[in-house]
Amino acid sequence: MKYRILFLASILSFSCTNKSEIIKDFNCLNSGFDKLEKVDDVKGLFSIQLPTNWKINLYQDEVQSSIFAADTTRQLTETVLLDVTLINNKINFDDVFLLQQEQENLARNLIKTKSKKITLLEKSSIYIVYKGKKGEFNYQTCHTFIKIDEKNIIFAKTEVYGDSLVNERFCNSFSLIENIKIHQQK
Repeated sequence: MKYRILFLASILSFSCTNKSEIIKDFNCLNSGFDKLEKVDDVKGLFSIQLPTNWKINLYQDEVQSSIFAADTTRQLTETVLLDVTLINNKINFDDVFLLQQEQENLARNLIKTKSKKITLLEKSSIYIVYKGKKGEFNYQTCHTFIKIDEKNIIFAKTEVYGDSLVNERFCNSFSLIENIKIHQQK
């Protein structure tokens, strides 16, 4: 009996430590989606697994390539909007960067509610959560910055409208962000 308890405790301990920092910080339980498909950005720099029923838009210019996705079969206050962009830009997660982010979002009437430096995709990262109003809806957004190398970052923006199941929708988005695959830079 004693060995069974130790065995179960070690399994539970392993499964908890196997979660990413962002999943732990948001107390995510069984988040995620069924029926995913691999979506590559236009430039072939990264890919992400997204639900097959989501509407997907691709964008590129000289310095960035992005994948925007949302479940358009649900009401805006029941879904999540996800924009993942690889940007060719050198960024340091220092006080200047944090102040710049806060000022840009204050100009949009968004207030920072949470931020933390973490490791995501085995890379130095930071997430910042903002809260405010967009139109008639309460609005929250999580900006996740992942430093790929000295010249490139991934900026993953999760947007959630309304007050229903906000944390669950964030967690669902994080389950997708955690599976971004960076391809060899050309």
